[in-house]
Amino acid sequence: MKRLQDKTVVVTGAAQGFGAGIAQCLALEGANVVVADLNHALAVKTAEGLGGWACAVDVTDEAQVESLVARTMERFGRLDVFISNAGILKAGGLDEMTLETFELVTKVNYTAFFLCAKHAAAAMKRQKSAHPERVFDIIEINSKSGLEGSNKNFAYAGSKFGGIGLVQSFAKELVADGIKVNAICPGNFFEGPLWSDPERGLFVQYLNAGKVPGAKTVGDVKKFYESKVPMNRGCVPLDVARAILYCVEQEYETGQAIPVTGGQNMLK
Repeated sequence: MKRLQDKTVVVTGAAQGFGAGIAQCLALEGANVVVADLNHALAVKTAEGLGGWACAVDVTDEAQVESLVARTMERFGRLDVFISNAGILKAGGLDEMTLETFELVTKVNYTAFFLCAKHAAAAMKRQKSAHPERVFDIIEINSKSGLEGSNKNFAYAGSKFGGIGLVQSFAKELVADGIKVNAICPGNFFEGPLWSDPERGLFVQYLNAGKVPGAKTVGDVKKFYESKVPMNRGCVPLDVARAILYCVEQEYETGQAIPVTGGQNMLK
């Protein structure tokens, strides 16, 4: 029996990057995976590769989030795990950050998690009434930047700090309904498009923002961040998937923010 056999798992932002890697790992554990993403064409391609189902969603639009949950229930008859992974990062210091950019990051990383948790929890509560023995999970893919402030990256870090506040609050509210709520705080996925995209990746953004003193090239920025990890490598999707499996299997843990950072961030 695989560890997620017959469970239905929604992963937002799953068409590429961390989300796609997470979806693939969970599918291998027997889950019915819903690949939910704004980029529907890419989501379809990703879903086909892992035997999942693709659903278009803008996580900042409440009607679309509600529809995602409803369509998942219609197709599979259950929703066991909702993973809020979709996110956005826009680096910049106080002098250059615009209100429009700040509000966009907040809307995608913070407000959208509220919308996902709200509608996922409603479906899980209905299932709990019919199946009292079931336990459900809402998991936010947060960041190590949700555990420690980030220089010239305050919009992202602030939204992730706020996400942990939501996780802890939702955990207390939903525990009586058999719903666990946790956050996973990954380290840097250097190989993913978030970091390595040659035009919009973080290596390029941080170089242009002057976040790494003395850096002249993207390679200089990458070496700087690799040197910060005690285990001398970046985080990969399998590392995060293992933390997700821990959250799902551990029935006595809720409201936690679990670092998966190779020792770079440690809980105090």
